[in-house]
Amino acid sequence: MPAPSVEVRLVKAGATKIRYPADLIADDGTHLVVRAAWASGGVRDFGFVRFEPGDVFTEHYWRDRWYAVKEVRTGDGVLKGWYCDVTRPARLVGGELSVEDLDLDLWVSADGSAVLRLDEDEFAESGLAESDPEAAGQALSALDELELLARQGALAELSAAHDTA
Repeated sequence: MPAPSVEVRLVKAGATKIRYPADLIADDGTHLVVRAAWASGGVRDFGFVRFEPGDVFTEHYWRDRWYAVKEVRTGDGVLKGWYCDVTRPARLVGGELSVEDLDLDLWVSADGSAVLRLDEDEFAESGLAESDPEAAGQALSALDELELLARQGALAELSAAHDTA
């Protein structure tokens, strides 16, 4: 029986940034896991990793955490690493999984040797600290937590514990 389908909707600064279909792999009421193909039509080269057609994202979202963890693999299963988004807690309503991106990100290479905090300048420029200080504090704490999890190797454990491929 195929996995049920959901539409992932990423919102940034009040506007939908991207929508894409995904298979709902697991939902325990708090933690949701979806799997989706790279949603952009072309290659996105960040310098430290390339996302490209054929890549598969196994995405972990929580209804009670301020981040999402996305395991990235090539189409033939080779682990590239984890792209982590700092977000407000996820909401699943009907068939739409909605998350609000808060600009901060973390990249962790497959071997764990590179742990990169990203977009801190965008976060500072977003004005969230002034408009919603509580959310800004949650976002900064979430980035620190993700970095700690990455340095402890816990992202790989998370992925292994929920791998249902």
